[in-house]
Amino acid sequence: MGVFPPGLRAALVPLRGEGLRRAAARCCCWSRCGRNMAGTSSVAGEVFVDALPYFDQGYDAPGVREAAAALVEEETRRYRPTKNYLSYLPTPDFSAFETEIMRNEFERLGARQPMELLSMKRYELPAPSSGQKNDITAWQDCVNNSMAQLEHQGVRIENLDLMAEYGTNAWKFSNEKQIQDLNWQRKNDQLTGGAKLRELESNWVSLVSKNYEIERAIVQLENDVTQLRQQQGEENKENIRQDF
Repeated sequence: MGVFPPGLRAALVPLRGEGLRRAAARCCCWSRCGRNMAGTSSVAGEVFVDALPYFDQGYDAPGVREAAAALVEEETRRYRPTKNYLSYLPTPDFSAFETEIMRNEFERLGARQPMELLSMKRYELPAPSSGQKNDITAWQDCVNNSMAQLEHQGVRIENLDLMAEYGTNAWKFSNEKQIQDLNWQRKNDQLTGGAKLRELESNWVSLVSKNYEIERAIVQLENDVTQLRQQQGEENKENIRQDF
């Protein structure tokens, strides 16, 4: 790459401080996000965070957290909340998470209607009608129905016991898997994007260094041309003196 001026040399090594800069921006973003969630910041739409925590290095380097804290402190000092500091946010959609059952219940409550009671008819064990009191077949059907209901309730109790014992862990494992999959996806995206950034930065460094080498060669050629012209001029003057 040759010998570069200090300013250009600093520009040609952006990777050295890029991770630190992104790390500071990341730490600063955490604090900003916290204030945004609390509704005390109006600059959320003006902040672009390019931190890649799975790709960048130097988060624990000396001075990174201090630099981020200084940025947050500076913004905190100059921020003055106003009454309409949330005006840039869209109108919240409170029905985004409502289900059909929830909407029906809201309508029922709005109409001040009583809740429909749970029907216990399916759990009743009716005896044979008065005309079948002496019918053995009718009584056998009632006994069979009672046994079926008892078995059904026993199965439900077993399912409830199994859910009480294993259901919580099943949900935990499911949530952990979703979190892990999401983190893996984030890591893959950031590593892919980071590799592309590194390639682009390397190409940029190469092109800038080539431009500098070309400019230096042009300056050298211009100096050579100037020297040749001066030398030619002196030779012409010497030839003229010799002619006279």
